[in-house]
Amino acid sequence: MRRQRKTKIVATLGPASNTPQMMAALFDAGADVFRINMSHTPHDLLKRMHGDLRALGQAKGRPIGILVDLQGPKIRLGTLKGGPRQLKEGEKIRLVLGETSDNPDEVPIPHPEIFQAIKQKHALLIDDGKVRLQLLKKADTYADAVVVVGGEIKDRKGVNMPDTLLPMSAITPKDRSDLDAAMALGVDWVALSFVQRPEDIAEVKKIVAGRAGVLAKIEKPKAMASLDQILELCDALMVARGDLGVEMPLEAVPGLQKQITRAARKAGKPVVVATQMLESMIQSPTPTRAEVSDVATAVYDGADAVMLSAESAAGAHPVEAVTMMDHIACKVESDAIYQSMIDSQRNPPEATTADAIMAAVHEVTQTINAKAIICWTQSGSTALRAARERSQAPIIALTPSLDTARRLSLVWGLHCLTADEVSTLDAMVDQAIAFAEREGFAKAGERVVITGGVPLGVTGTTNMLRVAMLGTK
Repeated sequence: MRRQRKTKIVATLGPASNTPQMMAALFDAGADVFRINMSHTPHDLLKRMHGDLRALGQAKGRPIGILVDLQGPKIRLGTLKGGPRQLKEGEKIRLVLGETSDNPDEVPIPHPEIFQAIKQKHALLIDDGKVRLQLLKKADTYADAVVVVGGEIKDRKGVNMPDTLLPMSAITPKDRSDLDAAMALGVDWVALSFVQRPEDIAEVKKIVAGRAGVLAKIEKPKAMASLDQILELCDALMVARGDLGVEMPLEAVPGLQKQITRAARKAGKPVVVATQMLESMIQSPTPTRAEVSDVATAVYDGADAVMLSAESAAGAHPVEAVTMMDHIACKVESDAIYQSMIDSQRNPPEATTADAIMAAVHEVTQTINAKAIICWTQSGSTALRAARERSQAPIIALTPSLDTARRLSLVWGLHCLTADEVSTLDAMVDQAIAFAEREGFAKAGERVVITGGVPLGVTGTTNMLRVAMLGTK
């Protein structure tokens, strides 16, 4: 089951793919991590899918990551008196606080936070930006706006406010219930929607308490303004291009994707590129050329993972979509210019022992043409540092912790394997060599670079580099 690529694939489960047979088919096609979208998943289904995925990992002998994606707050219009309404450019309308209004000329919004926070000239987008308003003035229970981009509005359509920092938590009561259910099962990653500020991440981190990685979905302009602080607190980022493309100009999204990807790489934290990557494969067995280029761009940029949403959750060709993503990543990574593009984005090591060791591992591996880098890691920090270097050689992450192995399955270039606890450096080297040979990374007479922390079993002490040759002690 060794993958022939370094970029990981996240596949979303849904009606088209949530059976044990389809999960196995998606894994065989190349899925490394499975996403469960809590917007559409009751707790009994979450429990069943979690159990099926754990059984699949045991059957395949590989750690499989499970990512639970929380829904987050959903701001929507109320019920329009008289049904759908056509708004014309230049028209002035009144927004009122409430689920409905007796006045057919008013547009109800049942969210007092909007009226607290919105300011003059702020934009208000309806139905994924199809209709755009600009605020003229406001009071506690109403606001007057002018229609900038006209169109039809309907009951319960979504509302976005790109200019406004809303005074609301990123976690709703439903999210808290979903999060508690996910933590009780023992999922590997939690993705947080509606992130506006670092405090949103801190709130979830406090609840999770280290039991899972916390992934921040970057989908709002306010999150971009605090990206460095959010990145410092979270364990991974997602470029959530769907909502980001609603609240920001579409032409800005590719540049933001590169900015987010590079920031995450510099910090040594995983970054996932998501949304509409192979959208046409929801219906079609093959993607468009533009979609292939889109996936390839994310791989060239060094993203840790690329993600399928509706393509694998509800599409007609989920296995073909994963297979296509696998083929694209493999082809890009075999391109002669791929490694030079990845190397051009490498960041200098920080002034720490761990970073200095990993920079040395990278250089030694290249100099002696080592066949693999083998990281002995307890918490995952050594393997994350190795992945940050984006070395050409494959990286084997050996860990005695199955939880760590599953979490690392999201990370670029890591082949995660569980190993027995060791008490001596020689025992660690022996196990590393045995795994490299067994998994086909190297053969007798070839060299591997081994790194980890001494004393063994102490987290965060990456301080050792050793070159070993297979077939010898």
